[in-house]
Amino acid sequence: MRSALRRVGPTRVGIDLGGTKIAAIALDASGAERARHRLPTPRGYDETLAALAAAVAAVDPDGEGGVGVSLPGIVDPAGGRVRAVNLPWLDGRPFAGDAARVLGRPVRIANDGNCFALSEAVDGAAAGAGVVFGIILGTGAGGGIVVDGRILPGANAMAGEWGHSPLPWRSEADGPPVFCGCGRIGCAETLLCGAGLERLHAWRTGERVAPPILAARALAGDPAALATLARHADALARALAPVLNLLDPDAVVVGGGLSALPGLCEAVRERWGRWTLASEPRTRLAVARHGGESGMRGAAWLWPV
Repeated sequence: MRSALRRVGPTRVGIDLGGTKIAAIALDASGAERARHRLPTPRGYDETLAALAAAVAAVDPDGEGGVGVSLPGIVDPAGGRVRAVNLPWLDGRPFAGDAARVLGRPVRIANDGNCFALSEAVDGAAAGAGVVFGIILGTGAGGGIVVDGRILPGANAMAGEWGHSPLPWRSEADGPPVFCGCGRIGCAETLLCGAGLERLHAWRTGERVAPPILAARALAGDPAALATLARHADALARALAPVLNLLDPDAVVVGGGLSALPGLCEAVRERWGRWTLASEPRTRLAVARHGGESGMRGAAWLWPV
């Protein structure tokens, strides 16, 4: 029903292409939602292209404007190819060009961390900020950089991939370093992600607890849970300190499942001045406004007003 609503100004379509679902949204020029659609992600290249076409038709059947796609991988901005993606049938393929051909509309694609940062910079928790660093804490620790409303992809399309830098100022309180999915040991992601938080708690208590349960216990005043969240916040503050020293962003926005940890932003703000050149950083730190919708909203904003 919502896809039949009257459009106000040019409509832009954003698609969040994930490992299990394809979520699509149509926004008008003001950023107001006009329609949305969701369907399972198929397994196969041609099948994925067909599913994209179905999603676009559902939210904007008569449109001709640009379509943005957010996906979990490194996107080559020059050739529109995807690599290191969790959707292996897309790996190395000229996905942007093929999608444009199938849809009959221009297509732009970007890494999901970049789309997240763009969404929050345009009309989210960092609206109005000149330089925004967006971080996603979930199954991994990704990120993206937006400057003056535009994604900064970098020469190698890796800008913002802070989770694969070593965790700085590591101490005994962090537990032993572990191997990362990238093949190296000691990446910040291995402690900051959901599994890392579980390992951190288990290392001190011997009990493996999922993050939502750990958060509930902390809210109830459990000392062990509170101590684990404090150690995690300290590691996050240390991981962000080099970002502040190098990029000096106006705002840092936190998304992903772990952004809901109680008191996370407050605890990091209390700590990161110990590790940055500015003893009291003026950088704004906030939880994402659009949450899990930032991927598809940021994809839509790949086409500026």
